Amino acid sequence: MSKTILKKLVFPFISLLLFLSTGSSMYCNAQEVTKIMGIVRDAQTGDTLPFVSVYFKNTQIGSTTGFDGRFSLESRKGTDTLVASYIGYTTVYLPIQRNRFQTVDIQMDPERYELTGVVIRPGENPAEVLLRKIIDNKPQNDPDKVESFQCEAYTKMQFDVNNLNDKFRNRRILEPFKFVFEQMDTSIVNGKVYLPVMISETFSDLYYRKSPRERKEIIRASQISGVDNSSMSQFVGNMAQDVKVYDNFISLFQKNFVSPISNFGLIYYKYYLVDSTFLGDKWCYNVMFKPRRKQEFAFTGNFWVHDTSFALKKLEMRMVGDVNINFINDMTISQEFEIAPNGQWMLTREQTIADFNVVEDAKITMGFFGTRTVLYSKYDFSPVRDEKIYSMPNNIIVLDDANRKSDEFWTKSRPEELSHREASVYRLSDTLKQMPLFRTYLDIIKMVATGYYVKGKFEWGPYASTYSFNQQEGNRFRIGGRTSNDFSTRLMLDGYLAYGTRDQKFKYHAGFMYMLGKLPDRVLTGSYKYDVEQLGMAEGAFRSDFILNSLFRRNPQDKLSMVSEYKGAYKHEWFTGLSNTFTVTNRRIFTIGGTGINLYDPVSHDYVPTTQITTTELALDMHYGYREKVLAGEFERIVVSSPYPVFNVKYAYGVKGLFDGQYEYHRLSFNTSQWFSFLSAGWLRYTVEAGKIWGTLPFPLLNIYGGNETFYHDDYAFNLMNYYEFISDEYVTYNVVYHMQGFFLNHIPAIRKLKWREVLSVKGAVGHTSYKNQLYNQLPEGSYFISKPYMEASAGIENIFRFIRVDAVWRLFYNDHPDIKPFGVMVSMNFDF
Repeated sequence: MSKTILKKLVFPFISLLLFLSTGSSMYCNAQEVTKIMGIVRDAQTGDTLPFVSVYFKNTQIGSTTGFDGRFSLESRKGTDTLVASYIGYTTVYLPIQRNRFQTVDIQMDPERYELTGVVIRPGENPAEVLLRKIIDNKPQNDPDKVESFQCEAYTKMQFDVNNLNDKFRNRRILEPFKFVFEQMDTSIVNGKVYLPVMISETFSDLYYRKSPRERKEIIRASQISGVDNSSMSQFVGNMAQDVKVYDNFISLFQKNFVSPISNFGLIYYKYYLVDSTFLGDKWCYNVMFKPRRKQEFAFTGNFWVHDTSFALKKLEMRMVGDVNINFINDMTISQEFEIAPNGQWMLTREQTIADFNVVEDAKITMGFFGTRTVLYSKYDFSPVRDEKIYSMPNNIIVLDDANRKSDEFWTKSRPEELSHREASVYRLSDTLKQMPLFRTYLDIIKMVATGYYVKGKFEWGPYASTYSFNQQEGNRFRIGGRTSNDFSTRLMLDGYLAYGTRDQKFKYHAGFMYMLGKLPDRVLTGSYKYDVEQLGMAEGAFRSDFILNSLFRRNPQDKLSMVSEYKGAYKHEWFTGLSNTFTVTNRRIFTIGGTGINLYDPVSHDYVPTTQITTTELALDMHYGYREKVLAGEFERIVVSSPYPVFNVKYAYGVKGLFDGQYEYHRLSFNTSQWFSFLSAGWLRYTVEAGKIWGTLPFPLLNIYGGNETFYHDDYAFNLMNYYEFISDEYVTYNVVYHMQGFFLNHIPAIRKLKWREVLSVKGAVGHTSYKNQLYNQLPEGSYFISKPYMEASAGIENIFRFIRVDAVWRLFYNDHPDIKPFGVMVSMNFDF
C-alpha cells in the first residue's frame, strides 16, 4: 500500500479511533448547553477592549475579556441575555439564543463625563501589591499544606475529534458514518467544530496526608465509553494531571510552566488590577496577567483573590500561543476554591481543556480535544479512621465492583448532568463498532501504533522485522506474533520463525507470559530461543533484525553470535515501584562469523579455539522507584515518571555443572537514574551504573560495553564505540543528557519561530580487568581490555520538524584505535511534547 493511499485511509480516523473501545451502551439524562464566543470593541474607534466584564444576566456565570478583547462563556442554565459592563462605557444587554453555540461582536459606546483637573503621581502597581500578599499567605492558603484530609471526587474526561469540515464529512468513504456527524458541537476554547467520541467518569475517595506524604485514591465507580477495564480506570482517575497553582512551577507534559502566583512571578509576568466585586459573599479583586517575553513557558489569564485572606477564589488561564511545545495548539485551565468547614481554602472544581494536533495552528487537519473536569466535595479534616489506607501497595485502587454500577446510580450520583452530546457517546461507541468498515480502520490504526496486526485472537508482527539482512545470514525473513487480549488477559503466548538465505538456517523463538496477579503484578514467564544475537548491544538499541538496523550502518553487521537459550522468570511486585524478579537461564553461545573465542590452555600453554560456551545462571534483581507512576495494560507496564532516583540492583550466580554449565561466577550490578527539571530551563537525566564480575571467564561473559555501529543516535549507547571494542570485569559507566527546551534559541528572533531545542550530553566509562581474565582471553582483532577512561560528548538540535534530532558526537579518547571515527553526525527521531 502506498503512503498516499495509507494517509487518505488512515489519518482521517487516527484521532477518532484511538479513543473508542468495545463495550455496552449506556444512555443518560442529558442537558443542553448555551455557548458564547465573542469580542468586545469600542463602538467609535473599533479598538478591542480588554478587562470588560461579560456575564449571563441573573447568574454568577461570567468572564473578563482578555488582552485581545475576546471572551468565551458556557452555561447549562437557561438564559437569553448577555451583559457587558465596563467603566466609562454604557452597559450592553445583548439577546442570545438558548442552548446553542453562537459568536457575538459587542460594540460599547463611551459615556461622557465632565471631569475636573486631576494630578497623577507615580505609585506602586496595586496588582503587584496583591501578588506579594498572595505569596506571603501561601503557607496558610495552599491546600497541600494542611496536615491531612479526605474528600470525594467526581472526574470526567472526554475526547473529541475536531476540525471536521464539510469537505471531510462529504468524503465517499465516510458515507456509512453520516449519522455520526449529527452529534457535532462547537468549542468555546477556539471555536473549532468537534465530535465527541470518548467519555469516562469516575467517583473516587481521596485521602491525603502531609507527613509522611501520601496520596491515595480509591475508585468506587467507573465507566469509560462502555469499557470494562480497571487498568484504564486507573489512567483516567483523578490523579492523572494535578495542576498545583500554589507551586512555583506547574508541570505539564514534561514542561515546567511558571505559575502566575509564583514567588518570582514578577520576573515572568505583568499584572493588572481590573475589577473588584462580591463572588458569593466574599469581596474579591480581579487581577489579569500576561508574560513579559515571547515564548516563555507561561500563561495568560486572570484570577480572583479574596480581600482579607489573600487566597485564590477563582483562576482562569491559557497557555500562551507561541510557547515551544509540540502537538498542543491550545490549552486552558480553570480552578475554583471555597472555604471548607475548618476555614481552609480548598479546591472544589477544576477543568483542563487541551487541543491536540500534529500540525501547529491547524485549521483543517484533524485533531482532538481532551477535557478533564474534576469536582471535589465533602472535605473531612479529621484523622482517617483506618491508617492502613496509607499503607496500601498502590496509589490508585479500583474496587472490584467499580465497573458494574447501574444507570440509576450514575443518574442520581452525578454532581452535574451530562450534556446531550456527552451522553450520546455511550451509544455512538456501540453503533460504530458493529460496522465492518469501522473495525477495518481500527485494525489499521492499531497496527501503525503497536507494530502488530491484530486479527482476532492473534497479533502478527512486529512487521518491521519481517525482512532484514546482514553479512552472516544474508537476506533474513521472519514471521511470528503473539496472542491478543481476545485470547486471554492472563496468558500471552508469543513466537516466531526466521530463515537466512546465506547461512540456510532456521531460527525460532517461543515463550509465554502468565499474569498470576495484577496491580501489584505477579508474573510468570518462560521462553526458548535459537537465534543470532549481537552481544554487547545497549539497552534501547534497534533489534538486530529491525530493518532500519540493516539500512543505516557505518560498519558491516558481521559480529553476530548464535545463541540457544532457555529462560524462566518470576516477577513479584510488592507495590508500585518496588519489585523483585528471580530468573533461571541456561545459555549456549556458538561462535559464527569473524568473532572467534580463543581461551588459554594451562596444559599446552597456548590459546585454544572454543566454539561453544554454556552457562547456567540464577539471578535475583530488585527495582525500586519512589512514587513511580505507571500506565498499566493487560500485560505491558510503562513507567510514566518518577521525580526521585530509580534504583536497580542485580545479583547473578553461575552454577557450574548444572545443566552442563561450564563456569562458576558471581555478577553484581547497581544502576540508578533520575530526571529532574531546571526550573523553566529544561530538564536533565543522569544514569550511573557500576558492576563487578568474580570468576575467570571467556570474554563474552564479561562486561561488554554497549557500542553502536549505526548512524542512528542511541541515548543509552556509546555511539562512536564499536561492538566488542571494550571489555572488563569491573566497570562504572555514566550518562548525562540535558534537554534545554529552547532556553537560548527561543530568544533569538530569527530562529525562535522554528522552535528548535538544544540538547547536550556527556557519557563515559572506566573499568579494570583482573590479571586472570586478561591471561585467559585472547581477544579478537579490534577488542581491548579497557585501561583508561573512555568518554564521548555531543551537542545537538532536537525538535526539527517536531520529531527529528541531529547530534554532533565527539569521541574524546582512544582515537588511535583502527576502524573508529573520532567524530560523527547522527540522526534520531523523538516524538515529545
